[in-house]
Amino acid sequence: MHSKIYDHYNSNRNNQTDINISPLIDMVFILLIFFIVTTSFVKETGITVDKPSAATADQLKNQSIMIGITANGDIFHSGKKTNLLSLRAIVKRELVGKKDKPVTIIADANSRNATLIDVIDECKLAGAQKISLASEKE
Repeated sequence: MHSKIYDHYNSNRNNQTDINISPLIDMVFILLIFFIVTTSFVKETGITVDKPSAATADQLKNQSIMIGITANGDIFHSGKKTNLLSLRAIVKRELVGKKDKPVTIIADANSRNATLIDVIDECKLAGAQKISLASEKE
């Protein structure tokens, strides 16, 4: 009697079909790799500023050294607050091996001109040859 029940159990089990999810997992990984490869990462200053508008504004280059100035006069680089004393060293370090790397200053429309001029001076003293100001196109 036991062998009859066992045989019946095994015959029912063999008739069941399993769903193979290997192709689904492969497809998910392929899509994941595709989105990672095609995503472009833009290195920003790490702060939000209200940029002034200009009729002749051009697109920002991704290879620029980004420096942000808030309305309060705070200076940021790579999302970290810095000051004028360390800004020169930061820009010098970024220019090592790439002397023609441009510096883009993203200043808030309400920031003080004196802070902007000080930042430009520090960038020039660090050896930056191309310094530009970011604005929004009108």
